[in-house]
Amino acid sequence: MTVVHIVLFKFKQNVPDSHRETFIKELKTLKALSCVKDQRLIVGGPSITDPIARSKGFQVALLSFHQDAAALAEYQASSEHHRVTSQYLWPFAEDVTRYDFEVDAEDECMVNFLPAAANNNK
Repeated sequence: MTVVHIVLFKFKQNVPDSHRETFIKELKTLKALSCVKDQRLIVGGPSITDPIARSKGFQVALLSFHQDAAALAEYQASSEHHRVTSQYLWPFAEDVTRYDFEVDAEDECMVNFLPAAANNNK
């Protein structure tokens, strides 16, 4: 059963945009991990929520898909994840919110889209 992993990131006020851009670039490298289902890891920001106050100051979001809870645990424990979070996140973060859930069996078909390589042929 697919597990969806959602993380919202808020940086301290003194963190420059260039650092956030580097963090985003580094986060995107995590899609290459085998425990990320079909490289389904998306990083986005800034928020386009209207009104912006509803974003509660979060500046970057991550959405990733994993085959199951064990694959998510492998992702969290990976040396690559540790490198990105310890070097680019934790010293600069003001707040981080994480939410993970298992996709219901009847909704599983919605997360079984074509791999990226197949979509490039359209």
